[in-house]
Amino acid sequence: MRRVRYHEYGGPEVLTVEETEPPEPGPGQVSLRAEAIGANYVDTKIRANAGSIFYRPLPGSPTGDVVGIVEAVGPGVDPGQVGHRVTALVDPDAYADFVLADAAWLAPVPDGLGPGPASLLTVAGPVALRVLRAGNLAPGETVLIHSGAGNIGALAIQLAKLLGAGPVIATASTAEKRKHALDLGADVAVDYTADDWAERVRAAAPGGVDLVLDAVGGAVLSEGIDLLAPMGRAVVYGAASGDLVEVPIRSLFGLRTVTGFSLLAWRAARPSEARAEMAEVAGYLADGTLRADVRAALPLTEAAEAHRLLEDRATIGRVLLVP
Repeated sequence: MRRVRYHEYGGPEVLTVEETEPPEPGPGQVSLRAEAIGANYVDTKIRANAGSIFYRPLPGSPTGDVVGIVEAVGPGVDPGQVGHRVTALVDPDAYADFVLADAAWLAPVPDGLGPGPASLLTVAGPVALRVLRAGNLAPGETVLIHSGAGNIGALAIQLAKLLGAGPVIATASTAEKRKHALDLGADVAVDYTADDWAERVRAAAPGGVDLVLDAVGGAVLSEGIDLLAPMGRAVVYGAASGDLVEVPIRSLFGLRTVTGFSLLAWRAARPSEARAEMAEVAGYLADGTLRADVRAALPLTEAAEAHRLLEDRATIGRVLLVP
């Protein structure tokens, strides 16, 4: 079978296709025959070794949200899983014809759901829903969603509206992305690369923002905290900028709260709730409540091009690799 790895850090060109034997599932694992693999921006940072928080030793392999058919199960896994169409977060070796996945966190794919939306079932969808709930979003509250055209941000906009938020303010770096955020239901869209982006948010929410969702970090996070209203909350679930900014205690004296979120930690702490939210998101995607866009579907052998699309920051919707 084919798999994609890299043996040096660098640009997309370091991704190479290798021939190897299909992996055998171990205890608690299943083997999936991949139908499609959702590529994620964070893997471009890891591949480039773009800072200490992205470091992984060589040889490296991208992670991914894999949609596929269960081909075989390892010890301790129900053999009745064989033949089921599921999706899973795969790490390592997600870019491959056959992958290994944790049987405990497979998400069944509803009938008729395409590979693009299906690839959002295990990570992007549950994260978008949980960060809103971790921030205790209440109906009528103002929410600021950074990276509003990304996989998680786009779903968070829609879910925030579903949960009764208003207004929803989204940030994005290009005019096309801001239009997309508005099309998804955002009331205001702001360019967070502009020097005055925070002032534009203040103009839209003069009393402050009740909830900020941030996976950018750095100065964007610092300014977002300053935008919070009294009793406002910020939920931090990533640091795509690579800047792990320190939050000064004085910024919290206005009765503000900053909460961190990790999907893996949430699964470990509250597995039954995490599974219930996976199923909830699956229902929203299956019945069309949530819109999911696919920007490109490329052959597995074009993994480097997939990373180029992700790195140019102009991509809206999922970038899929198809074995």
